[in-house]
Amino acid sequence: MNNYDKKTDLYNILMADDVVEEINNNFTCLIQLIPELKPMVGFEHMHPHHHLDVWQHTLYALSISPKKFDVRLSLLLHDIGKPLSYTEENGVRHFNNHANVSANISEEILERLGFSAQYIQKISYLIRNHDTEISQSDIDNNYQLSYLRYLIQKSDALAHNPQKLEKRKKYLELTKKRFLQK
Repeated sequence: MNNYDKKTDLYNILMADDVVEEINNNFTCLIQLIPELKPMVGFEHMHPHHHLDVWQHTLYALSISPKKFDVRLSLLLHDIGKPLSYTEENGVRHFNNHANVSANISEEILERLGFSAQYIQKISYLIRNHDTEISQSDIDNNYQLSYLRYLIQKSDALAHNPQKLEKRKKYLELTKKRFLQK
């Protein structure tokens, strides 16, 4: 299978109307394309802000995401580094550097799949900054890229523990207002 076929397969999976069903139906294909996803499956967060394992959290975030390839690809890969970048204290896991680890792993994956350097840089940026607050200057400097970050952050945030969402919802509302002011 050449890189075009791999990218096409990935695109078709992620752009399905029911992305989770499509992933589940094509799980073997997806794992062949991106074997780095496998450690996420069943990997428990063991953190009060999460109620799902890393893979189920990712699927949930994808299920509520808009049908935009950049957003869905970033969400698929945004926590890929968590199994490799956690510390555990008193039975609670912390993933302080996971965004950078995930971005680095994603760069290797996207290069292997034949994406352009410019596109890899864009997706890497989105993954690296999926937990970073979006400022007004971010929006002013690059509205489009900042809005993609917002869409990723929204889907990611809403896939967290429903009992711990108030702070995230306030942030999302404030950020949404920033975009509307532009």
